[in-house]
Amino acid sequence: MSNADIMQRRTQATPRGIGVMCNFFADRADNATLWDIENKEYIDFAGGIAVLNTGHRHPRIREAIAQQLERFTHTAYQIVPYESYVALAEKINDLVPISGPCKTAFFTTGVEAVENAIKIARSHTGRSGVIAFTGGFHGRTLMGMALTGKVAPYKTSFGYMPPDVYHVPFPSATQGISVAESLKSLELLLATSVEPERIAAIIIEPVQGEGGFNVTPPELFRALRKLCDEHGIVLVVDEVQTGFARTGKMFAMEHYDIEPDLVAMAKSLAGGMPLSATTGRANIMDAPAPGGLGGTYAGNPLSIAAAHAAIDIIQDEALCDRANTLGERLRECLNALRNECPAIVDVRGLCAMVAVELQDPATGKPAPEHVRQIQSHALERGLILLSCGTHANALRFLFPLTIPDDQFERGLDILTDALKA
Repeated sequence: MSNADIMQRRTQATPRGIGVMCNFFADRADNATLWDIENKEYIDFAGGIAVLNTGHRHPRIREAIAQQLERFTHTAYQIVPYESYVALAEKINDLVPISGPCKTAFFTTGVEAVENAIKIARSHTGRSGVIAFTGGFHGRTLMGMALTGKVAPYKTSFGYMPPDVYHVPFPSATQGISVAESLKSLELLLATSVEPERIAAIIIEPVQGEGGFNVTPPELFRALRKLCDEHGIVLVVDEVQTGFARTGKMFAMEHYDIEPDLVAMAKSLAGGMPLSATTGRANIMDAPAPGGLGGTYAGNPLSIAAAHAAIDIIQDEALCDRANTLGERLRECLNALRNECPAIVDVRGLCAMVAVELQDPATGKPAPEHVRQIQSHALERGLILLSCGTHANALRFLFPLTIPDDQFERGLDILTDALKA
């Protein structure tokens, strides 16, 4: 059996709408290393799109799942509940950067956490309008697509989006959008398109994920918090990609001096198992009536067990500090290449959530083809890299925070050669 054989089968058996980056198929993985079915070894700088902050198959996560597997795999929490769900909710309520009583509901995917945050905000306020930002990514369901501030490939050909969703330009130095201009656009929106009293929620990522790892400026967060307080709007932060030590804090909002009302989280919450959560102020979370929230697999006991272990690993192995160390080394490497790689126009992010943006030096236009060439060159050398950005012209780095130093340096060497090439 070869990669080429399975690729042919994949083309025949699965739809083209499921885009696949790599031309090989996984066989096994450990920490930051992945092997394909032909036994070629890769350094994983993608981490399953920010899912593997604790690495592939961490021993403590494997043990937690194995222990739960001996007890039960599913009851549907809404039918027969279990204590581990409650204990994890208590743990997360204590961790989120929100003062006062909090409550948590578990789901399965990141977009479920986002959609339920919007449902909860609408139930709490009795309003329907939602404001999101250009470049933001919030998932592939209908509401997720509506909230997402990028057309291709997420909205292309899918028709009419849910109504009462509005977008405001996100501040970006490389796109020439200042915080003042973003706020002016927001003010104009509320004066010309929709009154503040119809807005249930404003949703924003502390660091845009698919949008290019653009960091939300503190002054924008302060202005949003002030606006929400003035008009009774729920401030929702999407920490699906930023959560669980990636930015050097358990949650990226800990870098800011304001608090959100609701937090959506997923990805590295359960160390590779499917689990998401919506957490927020208790009075807001309690707005929906019984039965209004949930899902058949929401809070699956195997995933709950993995999440308990993942959070303990982050704390016991000081992965927030590790994120700071790795992120600083990566920035040092990328910034040292600026003179040799004139296509580099920006190196940005928080701690270990770093991106490098590339433009054509001759035209100043985004260079997505250049990014694809770098990815291809790196992949041939055994390094998996992801792209991002509104124009797909940035490389992002989501390696496990547990990656050994020598392997990390080997990855940086391959990255350096790819950028130079």
